[in-house]
Amino acid sequence: MEISNDSGTKKPKRLTSVVWNHFERIRKADICYAVCVHCNKKLSGSSNSGTTHLRNHLMRCLKRSNFDVSQLLAAKRRKKDNTISLANIGFDEGQRKEEYIKPTIIKFEPEHKKDEIINFGSSKFDQERSQLDLARMTILHGYPLSLVEQVGFKVFVKNLQPLFEFMPNSDVEISCIDIYRREKEKVFDMINRLHGRINLSIEMWSSTENSLYLCLSAHYIDEEWTLQKKILNFVTLDSSHTEDLLPEVIIKCLNEWDIDHKLFAVTLDDCSIDDDITLRIKERVSEKRPFLSTRQLLDVRSAAHLVNSIAQDAMDALHEVIQKIRESIRYIRSSQVVQGKFNEIAQRARINTQKFLFLDFPVQWKSTYLMLETALEYRSAFSLFQEHDPSYSASLTDEEWEWASSVTGYLKLLVEITNVFSGNKFPTANIYFPEICDVHMQLIDWCRSSDDFLSPMALKMKAKFDRYWSKCSLALAVAAVLDPRFKMKLVEYYYSLIYGSTALERIKEVSDGIKELFNAYSICSTMIDQGSALPGSSLPSTCGSRDRLKGFDRFLHETSQSQSIISDLDKYLEEPIFPRNSDFNILNWWKVHMPRYPILSMMARDVLGTPMSTLAPELAFSTGGRVLDSSRSSLNPDTREALICTQDWLQNESGNLNPSPIHSALPLLIE
Repeated sequence: MEISNDSGTKKPKRLTSVVWNHFERIRKADICYAVCVHCNKKLSGSSNSGTTHLRNHLMRCLKRSNFDVSQLLAAKRRKKDNTISLANIGFDEGQRKEEYIKPTIIKFEPEHKKDEIINFGSSKFDQERSQLDLARMTILHGYPLSLVEQVGFKVFVKNLQPLFEFMPNSDVEISCIDIYRREKEKVFDMINRLHGRINLSIEMWSSTENSLYLCLSAHYIDEEWTLQKKILNFVTLDSSHTEDLLPEVIIKCLNEWDIDHKLFAVTLDDCSIDDDITLRIKERVSEKRPFLSTRQLLDVRSAAHLVNSIAQDAMDALHEVIQKIRESIRYIRSSQVVQGKFNEIAQRARINTQKFLFLDFPVQWKSTYLMLETALEYRSAFSLFQEHDPSYSASLTDEEWEWASSVTGYLKLLVEITNVFSGNKFPTANIYFPEICDVHMQLIDWCRSSDDFLSPMALKMKAKFDRYWSKCSLALAVAAVLDPRFKMKLVEYYYSLIYGSTALERIKEVSDGIKELFNAYSICSTMIDQGSALPGSSLPSTCGSRDRLKGFDRFLHETSQSQSIISDLDKYLEEPIFPRNSDFNILNWWKVHMPRYPILSMMARDVLGTPMSTLAPELAFSTGGRVLDSSRSSLNPDTREALICTQDWLQNESGNLNPSPIHSALPLLIE
């Protein structure tokens, strides 16, 4: 059937697509144009051209609204999902296929906002809010500030929301600082409302440019008996910050957060740090804590650093043997022919291991241990291989193999203990005592060796351990006593093995130490009952006029003990121990038993929250230190501190925690 070309009798075609709400159709001569009502751009308006190009233009037009985007996307999806054959669609149905029904509400259902309803029909783009969201995203995920200047990011955002106006990274930096200040106020209020005390960890960081940093973190158990950690300061140390000035830097940070009167313990990386640092901090803090002596302000060193350092001593002593094993493995893996010859010899030697020889990653000492362990299983094959391949020149003597076997045995224990420290989801202070005691007993045994190679190595390791033990043994033991599965029995068990005939004296030191600490808390509890303590503090402070009757309070407590009922501590120690089981949660136990032991539970909250290790899980086996990545080290000090601290706070707030809640995702440079 022929269609007449008489334009005079032909009716104009109805414009059915939603895109024509945004275009004006203009005919000039025989050509039709579609002019965008937002930007006046001319596009083809011919019916033969369709509407796809018009819709694509609208998706990129800088002057459209969010509501219009939802219209276009909905219409496009409906058109795409319409799979009915055109042959079965009548004229009217064909016209209706692009018609658009305005969505009034859309239900948004993320996990934490299941019932929230968002009305896209009334939503408007908010540039200021979007800039704030961009800054929070940059902080939360540790993105570089230069992200906003990257081409790929700009293209992505423009396609997503063309109305967004990009800002220079200096403006993003300002927004990040604003977020830091607001979040800092929240953290400040929260910390100062705590009823328990604060434990402080002090970590040293460096950068590839040899800059030094000091990271101060607060560790505590909150009102729900959950172990928490928050980074308080990330201080850049310049040349003026000599070691004798470090205490002043730390005390300044404590004063900034107003927590010097709430401090319970200070944890440093290792025993090589000058004792004068902690002594001066103790003296300053004790001025506001008259009821706790400087002895009772715990001075703790990181257990994971100790184990790491001992492991490195062992590998340093075995350095030449380790190098020979590396060269042997490299040679065997140098070609398929050599590898095949070695495999044949291993089969003849009846080596049935499923492990394959591999080279270690020297900056991770656990990989060196695994390499040694595997090589020892192929020991007989290496010995036979030397006879069949004259080119193999890195063979080990029998004595060197024995050294490797002994050191690998040492390292196995240290790997197991480090796995306990780094793999525990809630590393409360009570888990460290039995592990450190095991190291102590093994070192005593190793020092008895008559081997000229092993004995000096063991003595060096033991000397390093003894420095740690002299500082931390009491804190470790007190934490173990507050574990209801062990109480004093665990101390008695290990001390009898470690000290032998002098064990009773050492056990009495622990008993006296925990009683002295409990008495201090008992006095403080009396002061709180009398209204003499600061709000939110479990221990009293002297921020007002001098109290002339402080001595009387102590006298009253000491003389009343014999007349009063049995104390929390005595009651706790006399009751049977709690059965050991794999799913025991010590914090939940104390939360439940807080009414039964009101004073002892206050002490347990502070002791169990003490960080006995400051090494993050990702650095547990590292032979290097903490190195800041270049994107952070290149920032100015104030911005660097703001980004690092706020990232830690936001991650805790959003529930985006690391495997261990007490460690935070600082921007590490891992070699």
